[in-house]
Amino acid sequence: MNTRGLRSQLKDSVPVTGLCPQAGPYGVQDSLRRGFSSVKNELLPSHPLELSEKNFQLNQDKMNFNTLRNIQGLHAPLKLQMEYRAARQIQRLPFLPSSNLALDTLRGTDDTIGFEDILNDPVLSEVMGDPHIMTEYKLGVL
Repeated sequence: MNTRGLRSQLKDSVPVTGLCPQAGPYGVQDSLRRGFSSVKNELLPSHPLELSEKNFQLNQDKMNFNTLRNIQGLHAPLKLQMEYRAARQIQRLPFLPSSNLALDTLRGTDDTIGFEDILNDPVLSEVMGDPHIMTEYKLGVL
């Protein structure tokens, strides 16, 4: 079996010009305007459970909202979703990492130790950038 997945098999049979919608007049991606393309974004999951694990929290929330709706009515999941949305918007300054304690408390995961607590999310690296540039970027000045 091919370990690269079905998408790579389909790419072999599709003309190259049809694959890259942002291709320039010569069939080559304009890297200066669009940025570099990433092969990682085009890969299918390598393991059957990878997609399930990636969407675990979303699936858990959907199941909890459905149960809450069946027990208490339509207002309960709507209120909880509104509180989740408000808790997600609470952030520290862009150059400081945010722990999202309010969101963890609403979800009930504030007293559990998980994978992200030990090894941390790779997106939240300990590299600190220039505070002024990061704040201006978040505000849309840059």
